[in-house]
Amino acid sequence: MSDRHDAYDLVILGSGSTAFGAALRAAALGKRAVMTENRTLGGTCVNRGCLPSKNLIAATRILWESSHPRFPGLSPAAMNVDFPALIAQKDEVVEHYRERKYGSVVGAEDRVEVVESHARLISPHEVQADGRVLQGDQILVATGSHPVVPPIEGLDRVPYLTSDLLTSGEVEELKEQPASLAIIGGGYIALELGQLFQRLGTQVTLLEQSPEILPAAEPEAARELHRLLEEEGLRIACGVRVERVEGDERRVRVYGRTGKEQRTFEAERLLVAAGRAPNTQEIGLDRAGVETDGQGFIRVDPFLRTNVPHIWAAGDVIGRHTGSQMATPVGAHDGGIVAENALNGAQVEVDHAVIPRAIFTDPELASVGLTDREAAEKGYACSCRVVPMELVPRAGAVRDTRGLIKMVIDRESRRVLGVTMLGRHASEVIHEAAMGMRFGARAEDFREMLHVYPTMSEALKLVATSFVKDVRKLSCCAD
Repeated sequence: MSDRHDAYDLVILGSGSTAFGAALRAAALGKRAVMTENRTLGGTCVNRGCLPSKNLIAATRILWESSHPRFPGLSPAAMNVDFPALIAQKDEVVEHYRERKYGSVVGAEDRVEVVESHARLISPHEVQADGRVLQGDQILVATGSHPVVPPIEGLDRVPYLTSDLLTSGEVEELKEQPASLAIIGGGYIALELGQLFQRLGTQVTLLEQSPEILPAAEPEAARELHRLLEEEGLRIACGVRVERVEGDERRVRVYGRTGKEQRTFEAERLLVAAGRAPNTQEIGLDRAGVETDGQGFIRVDPFLRTNVPHIWAAGDVIGRHTGSQMATPVGAHDGGIVAENALNGAQVEVDHAVIPRAIFTDPELASVGLTDREAAEKGYACSCRVVPMELVPRAGAVRDTRGLIKMVIDRESRRVLGVTMLGRHASEVIHEAAMGMRFGARAEDFREMLHVYPTMSEALKLVATSFVKDVRKLSCCAD
């Protein structure tokens, strides 16, 4: 029997944040759209990424702070950990938000359909899914990304975890807490999960190939976070090139090399957190003539159009093209732009110059704009200042002075090029920096801005002031 053919204004491969951003905008424009999903509605963020990780990170922070009170006069409290119950509540949260923010939204939009099936392009205008051919006047590829599995000898014979361990209701979900865990990788996923499991009582060993964790971050912040994590008990080994692994369900050995030194690491379980790669394999891009780069990311122009005029791509599948970043809000925002450009004749270019981002370790590490090194590479004559959190009154008041803030400015115009903050509530504070940068703020604008006292946001005022004054000699709220 031949495949059933259905025509749509917009056919979307994927059902994550990018896909939803495009589908809902298409519906608002009075167009008919269809999304496809071969795994779970909602994509990575709600099902196995942002939402479950932040849920568990918050739980382990309560656990840690109860046993490590910052205030004299408060005695440590020993809390018991029921790991299966913790995972069960995480699953409830995931299922609730998946239905509330994704399932019910689609159900309320009669112009948006979801086909739960693997989808692949079979021609420039046709997508095959679930025994149907979805014909699209316009097509968006928004299939997201997946954990990278590096070509390490023996990895195909050893049971290992990826960040998919946070999933809900799938075989990849981790339901039993390991006594020890070796993590290959030193990026944001490795750090968030590493601290999470260490605080639960798992002995974590983190192996990073670069000389330091977070090699793309401001070095002052990366080094300080490294120190703080080791103080909590994480074992962090940098400069380790993993060569092979061996083991079974009870014990895993990781063999690596630091320079000429051969090293061996043992743990009960192995987690591979070596980055993410685009889901662009086996979706028929070649059948439609869509070009990718050497890493499999789809090439797009500033309007998010591929080399095929009616085929678009956005979200994780475009990687760093157009200066994008693999982040949920970026994809959701850009999905809406695709719908406007593809269906409404708009000519909206994406602007990825100001994207705030955060790593939800404790303390949090948040940043926006350029690092010191990136600014220099782009030809700026820049100036930088670093202020420790111990100088921020709110940090001292709540007895949490961990971290620092760094600001990068253009020396001539004084315009702020980048901000990095390691500290309490950094993921919230960074939005003030991002908004300022969006409108071309100078260091003086942050210095002259009235801030509520005492707040962590005053860190921005202090680091901006540090370009012209010694902030160690200021009064609490007067400069």
